[in-house]
Amino acid sequence: MKKAPAFLIIVLVLLALAGCTAGPNELSNSPDEEGKVAGFWLGLWHGIIASITFIVSLFSGKVHLDEVHNNGAWYNFGFILGMIVVLSGVGRGSARR
Repeated sequence: MKKAPAFLIIVLVLLALAGCTAGPNELSNSPDEEGKVAGFWLGLWHGIIASITFIVSLFSGKVHLDEVHNNGAWYNFGFILGMIVVLSGVGRGSARR
């Protein structure tokens, strides 16, 4: 009898999380005004500066965390790799004591 409310709560939480997933980027693989599409290296750079960009984006509507005119998976891989470098401390040499 008590399993039904717990199951219902789990289903509602999963539905709420599913509603928060990102949608498709219609501008992916399309060039910007300069005719460029962001790739792996620009994704890596954007991932490295993501924490600073996030703070700036709180105060400016013109700044976004990532480039919407990107090439898809390689840009995303570079972005995540850049964030991992910064957040794991690789960029600061944290392994040294």
